Order: sequence, then structure tokens, then C-alpha cells
Amino acid sequence: MQALAMPFGALGPAAVLAMGAVAVLLAEVLFLRRSSTLSPSSGVERRARLLLAAVASVAILVAIGVALGGVADSAAASAGSPDSELRLDGLAAVSIALICFGGLLCLWLSTTYLTVLRIEHGGYYALLLLSMAGSAVVLAAENLMVLWVGFELAANPTHALVGFDRKRRRSTEAGLKSFITSAFASAILVYGIALLYGATGQLDYAALRAGLVADDGLAMTGLGLVLVGFAWKAALVPFHQWAPDAWEGAPTPVTAFLSVAATATALLTLLRVVDHALADLGELLRPLFWALSAASIVLGAAMSIIQQSVKRMLAWASVAHAGYAAMALVAATGSARVAMIFYLFVYVLMHVGAFGVVVTLAAGGREVEQIDDFAGLSRTRPGLAAALTLFLLALAGIPGTAGFFARLEIFTATIGAGELGLVAVGVLGSVVSLYAYLRLPIAMYMRDTRRQGRGQATMSELLVIGICAIAVVWLGLLPNAQLPGLGAGLLDWIASAVG
Repeated sequence: MQALAMPFGALGPAAVLAMGAVAVLLAEVLFLRRSSTLSPSSGVERRARLLLAAVASVAILVAIGVALGGVADSAAASAGSPDSELRLDGLAAVSIALICFGGLLCLWLSTTYLTVLRIEHGGYYALLLLSMAGSAVVLAAENLMVLWVGFELAANPTHALVGFDRKRRRSTEAGLKSFITSAFASAILVYGIALLYGATGQLDYAALRAGLVADDGLAMTGLGLVLVGFAWKAALVPFHQWAPDAWEGAPTPVTAFLSVAATATALLTLLRVVDHALADLGELLRPLFWALSAASIVLGAAMSIIQQSVKRMLAWASVAHAGYAAMALVAATGSARVAMIFYLFVYVLMHVGAFGVVVTLAAGGREVEQIDDFAGLSRTRPGLAAALTLFLLALAGIPGTAGFFARLEIFTATIGAGELGLVAVGVLGSVVSLYAYLRLPIAMYMRDTRRQGRGQATMSELLVIGICAIAVVWLGLLPNAQLPGLGAGLLDWIASAVG
């Protein structure tokens, strides 16, 4: 195997995020530790923690700028030669920007939450940045071993984040479950990579595309194991069981981040691998992707109905949404690829917005998790109740929201590929999930309040909820309207960037 070629241009976003993590830890040592004897509400303590959040936010914004610079500059859009093991092309740049944007929203959701629960800020922000750095590596990878390393860099910090609230037994238990199940997925993935290398002698995507043949049993076994690893990390049925337990036990801002770091990263990476390495095996892979997509939609929607925990319900909803996004892999067309990226962007907005409301309502370290806890919320917090209702309707795909248009784009691309049966499954899943999502608005608007002492919204939490709500409405009513700074509608810009 040839020596790995690692162009710095392609490593730019990951390098910025990693340096941001180091800067956060240094800032914590220099500023926050001096005030460790002060109360969390003291002015010095608040300013020090605000500084940590600002350093982390700047690192993420710079990483987004570095990534999108590759889209704006046609020369930089292909940073890295065709023989490089990392390449910051348009697809990688847009994917990295999407993950970083979602991570930035989750970071802003975390600031007050961490202070209330007396959770260490610096280590938390550093882990968040390091996970995004791993995502940046895996999303730009052009080699299976680099991909595996990137997945590990992205996943290992999330296990620590899931168990970060060490005072809660459920959090530490969820972190352990997340680590063990992820280790299984990583082992299966690397074993599949080893079999592929044994069969073809290649690990680069382009070389694999040329060397893979459908009648090679060893190569197809390796490919099957690799796809199982991807399905596990994306929480696609039947490799999804880790998700509800991990999401329910994790601190709520971490649960929001898992929807970005786990689901979106795995699906975007799988899209890249299919495009660059497996494009010639489309007819062989289509039934497999069809089964994964349909099973995820049906089971995710059905299981969300019976959940009483809001976090667990949204975890099952994420399984279903991963199935909707995977429909694009079945269609395997250029329009389907654009629809998948757009869908995942809207998915991040809907999920982070919904979890933002849940985070905001937490008070005194007590999370609001059960559906009964939201009873009467429209009377005490009418704005938050309206925002949560908006996000839930968008998750269900109701017209007038971004969720409807994103799902319509996926359905249209899938119909164009002749997969009417899968679209029928998607429509059925949408109807079933609507019943699950409406349970919360019914509790908020039609039942008397049972819970006292809900938390007060802070500026950062309201900012995140507001950004998500405005974007969900804007993209629902004017999905392809020209956006400032892009010079085009979002769909057109994605199409030109990844085309």
C-alpha cells in the first residue's frame, strides 16, 4: 500500500477544531481555575466561562469558514490531489460545515446547563470540538483506514460526553453502553476493511471502485461488514438499539449533539463512500439500502408512539429520520444526493430546536423528560410551547415547515428513481409519526399543568431556539429563496457545491 498523502488544505477544518480544543483547555487553566473557589453565580466565574464558550465558538466558526472557502474558490474546492487520502472537495466542505453548524448550536445550548449542574466547562467544550474534528476527517477521507481513524476520533469524545454528568448514574451507564456498542461497530467496520484489503489490495476509494467485483465472495463479505458498521453508527434498523438508551441517559445538550455527530456524520460519510467507491455496485446495494431505509422508518415511527420520555421519543424519531435520509442512497441520483444533504440540514435544525426547548425548561439540575412534565406549558411558557409545537410539526413533515419540503425533496428524488414502494412506506411512516409527535402539543395546550419550577430561558438558549425556528419557517415557506451571502437559494447552492 502506498504511503498516505495528507495535504494540509484538506486537514484545515480538523486542525482548526483541534487547536480550538487545546485553546479552550489552556484558557480554562489560565482563567477559570483561579476562580474555582467562587460560586458559579459570581461575576468572575461567569466571565471566565463565557470566555471558554467564546473561544470554542470562534474555533467552530473559523472551521466553517475554512471548509466553505473550498466551495467559494474553485481551486480550493479540490484541495488535495486525486491521490490524496483526504480531499476537501465540495461534498466534504458542505458536510463539514453542516456538522460544525449543528455543533455550534449545541455548544450554545450547553452554557447555562453546565453552570446549573456544576459540570466542568473546559473539558466539555474540548470534547465537543475534538468530536467535530474527527467528523471533519472522516467526511473528507478518501481511504478506508483514514475513514476508520476519523470515525474513532469522532466517536470516542462522544462517549465521554454521554457520561459527562458523573453525578447521575443514568448518565454514566449510558456512556458505558455507548462505548461498548461503538466498540462493536468499530470492530466490525475494521474487520470489513481488512477483508476488502485482502481481496483487492486497495483501500483508496478510487482504487476500490476499479477493483471491486460483485462475484468476489471475500470482497463482498468485507463490503457487507463495512456497511453494517455504517448502519450501526447511523442507528439504522436493525443496528439501532444503542441509540434510545444513550440518548435518554446523556445530558440533554449532548443528546442534541448526538443527532449531529452520530447520525448526520455517518450518513454523509456513507453518501461519500457510495459516490466515490461503490458507484458501480448500485444495483447490488439498492435492495440492501431499501431494506435499511424501510425498516428504520417503520420501526422508528412505531416505537416513538409508545414512549413516555421525550428524549427517548426523539431518539426513536431519529432512527426514522435516518431511514428517510437513506432513501437517497436507494435513488442514487444527483438530485437525491442534494435532497439528502438538505434533509440532514433541516433535521439538525428540527432536532436541536426541540432539544433546545427541553434544555431551557430544566430547573435546578432537574431535567424535564416525561410528556406529563409538559402539561399546561402553553399557560406558563407560551413562546416555548409554540416553538416546540413548530419543531414537532416539522419533524412530522407538516406543510408550511422545512420538514415538509425536505421530505418532499427526498420523496421526489426517490419517485424519479422508480422506487414508489419505498415512498409509500415513507408516507405511512409520516402518518404514524404524526400521532406520536402530537401527544406533546396535546399535553401542552389541553391539559392542566402538573410541574412547578420550570427553568427560565437564557439568552443563549433563546438564540438557538430562535435561529432554528426562523430557519424552519423560512425554509418551509420559501425553501429556495436567495439567501444573503450565498447568492442563491440553499438547494441551488448545495447542488452547485457538490455537483
